[in-house]
Amino acid sequence: MRIDIDLTKQHMQLRDGDRVVAEYAVSTGGNGIGEINGSGCTPRGRHIVRAKIGAGAPAGSVMVRRRPTGEIWTPELHTKFPKRDWILTRILWLSGTELGRNRLGCVDTFRRYIYLHGTPDSTRLGAPGSKGCVRMRNADIIELFDRIPVGTEVDIHE
Repeated sequence: MRIDIDLTKQHMQLRDGDRVVAEYAVSTGGNGIGEINGSGCTPRGRHIVRAKIGAGAPAGSVMVRRRPTGEIWTPELHTKFPKRDWILTRILWLSGTELGRNRLGCVDTFRRYIYLHGTPDSTRLGAPGSKGCVRMRNADIIELFDRIPVGTEVDIHE
């Protein structure tokens, strides 16, 4: 299995060899495409899923610093904390595999905390809007999380 993310189309495919086994709408970096730390952009290139976080957590579980807060996202909670970057349900933490492009130094995807993660159902997908991560519907991130192991290859491209 491998994950293919098309930044231009804001679209993800889960592939088994040449066969597409699942497709998802996503939302990537609102600041565009790029690898520099602090840019708010989504990094390109070959990555792997380095860690899976949130197994068994309820859909909508709020995560801060990769830990569940005990909260479940609601529109009321969103109103109470309007500036929060909502990371929900599951986290697939990415690590770059290309030295100088997305690994080590100021371009290190892992140290930039770039994830595939759930987002509120009210979040618009199919258009850039994240702080560099790849946002997905909660049901979709649960499905993907359950289908892939740590080490799964992820290709992010234009």
